[in-house]
Order: sequence, then structure tokens, then C-alpha cells
Amino acid sequence: MTATVPAKTRKLPTQAIGARIFHSCNIISLFLMLTSGLQIYNANPVFGGRAGLHIPPIFTLGGWLAGGRHWHFAAMWLFSLNLLWYGIYILITRRWRHRFVATNDIKALQKSQNSKRLIYAWHRIVYTAIIPILLLALLTGVGMYKPSQFHWIVDMFGSWQALRIIHFASVPMVIVFVVIHSILGRKAGGEQLTESMFW
Repeated sequence: MTATVPAKTRKLPTQAIGARIFHSCNIISLFLMLTSGLQIYNANPVFGGRAGLHIPPIFTLGGWLAGGRHWHFAAMWLFSLNLLWYGIYILITRRWRHRFVATNDIKALQKSQNSKRLIYAWHRIVYTAIIPILLLALLTGVGMYKPSQFHWIVDMFGSWQALRIIHFASVPMVIVFVVIHSILGRKAGGEQLTESMFW
């Protein structure tokens, strides 16, 4: 007589409510900033001036320059405050120890044959690398938002045009981060891990 052994159910990944709120707000605010930023870009393209390459309206938000600016700066506050509270959250809960790259991750990349360990190491490197990029995007954005009040930011980058180019260049870097972040997350835990980051 053989006993029937119930199939072992796999435990679904779950995330803290703070992580889910952070990721959801980030997706919304980044989408709003990207599309409204393209609307602002169309008013005076970074490369080529007013006669330069324009983005089709279907990819823009705001309808015109002022509308794009309103959406962009409103989303900027949402993004900035979300980044600030999450930084405080992971500091207080000490989650930062598992989020950013450490010496062990560098050693793992050199010696480990464990594919999951390598994914985690790359994930922490990418996670760490995006911090200065986001801060640079915010700093240049503030400089463009209030150039008179924060003229020292414009001076720091040499000129208004240089400030615009660097701010514009931060956009593809953030998009590349989102793509790599998503790919590494799916490799580590599949679609269920990715979904658990939002709901």
C-alpha cells in the first residue's frame, strides 16, 4: 500500500508594502516625466534647435510647452518625494544592506559559478549605479526649472545648453536601467517576482 504524498506548492514571492508603493509610484512618475519631457523637448529640441528632430505628438503629454512643463514638474515632485521617503525607509529598516553592491558581490562575479548569485550581484551593481544618475537628473532638472535661483547649477555644468544635454542624456540611461532591472528580476524570480513588486 502506498501513501499519497500531496504535491508541494511553491511559495509565491511577496514584497513589503513599502517596496510595492515605491515601484508603483516610480512607474507612474517616470512615465509622466518621460512623455511630458518629450513635449518640452519639442518646443526647442536639444539637438538642432527649433528646426531639429521633433517627437510625434502621440508620445508626448501636455499638448504644448506650458502644459508639458506643468505635467513634468508635478511628476518630478512625485518622483523626488517617492525617492526621498524610500531612501529613509530602507535606511531605517536596514534594507539598504541587501540593495546595494558590496565587496562580496565583486568577489562573486570573479569566483562564483552560481547563476542566481551572479544575478543578485549584477542586480546590486545596477541598483547602485542608478542612484548617481537619478540625482544627476534631478539636479540638472532643478537647474533648468529655476535657473535664476539656482544659477550655480548652470555654472557648474558650464552653460545652459550643456545642462540640457546632460539632463536629456539621463533619460536613456534611466530607460536602460529599467530594462536591465526588469530582466535581472525576471531571471531571479520569474514573472511572479516582478508582479510582486507592484501588487
